[in-house]
Amino acid sequence: MVGKSVLDVIVENVELVDARERAIQRMTPTGVVAGGREFELDCIVFATGFDAMTGAVLGIDIRGRAGITLKEKWDAGPRTYLGLCSVGFPNLFLITGPGSPSVLTNMIVAIEQHVNWITDCLDDMRREGRATIEATEQAQDDWVDHVNAVAGMTLYPTCNSWYLGKNIPGKPQVFMPLIGFPPYAEKCAQVAANGYQGFDLG
Repeated sequence: MVGKSVLDVIVENVELVDARERAIQRMTPTGVVAGGREFELDCIVFATGFDAMTGAVLGIDIRGRAGITLKEKWDAGPRTYLGLCSVGFPNLFLITGPGSPSVLTNMIVAIEQHVNWITDCLDDMRREGRATIEATEQAQDDWVDHVNAVAGMTLYPTCNSWYLGKNIPGKPQVFMPLIGFPPYAEKCAQVAANGYQGFDLG
């Protein structure tokens, strides 16, 4: 241990195992057997994937106009305006939904920005005697195009990752988050300042 840091010792004792080539076969009292070999472990963390960005909200039976479910509406992939609202679902606000930076930024900051925007929006609506808010089809289409255009300037859409829902069998393969938090927050502020441009208020 002389001349070595604790990190050096930890790194020396790490062995990476490709689970595709050596699939996990079973658990044992002291570890796991993969590819016919037992690996002794102090602890096992199960992180086998998750249905990012849409899983939680689509797990709820949310119904909009004419009784259509959000799951039906998003059958080919999620469509939102600003990642906050979806056409056909008045007064439904999403927190860090698809089409917002969400997982590509500090989630606490992203959540706070959304909650503040929604709170201000509801306050403005109450003050003006408005009862409903819903994204327009054109605003939503333009926003989805924008999210895809920004993503297309990066390598993100080319990766085989949960960003595209690749870890969920049958999930539409679309890039869901928007890249770039400061410009996004500025856009949300601009939309509100312009009387909630892109929304129908009733």
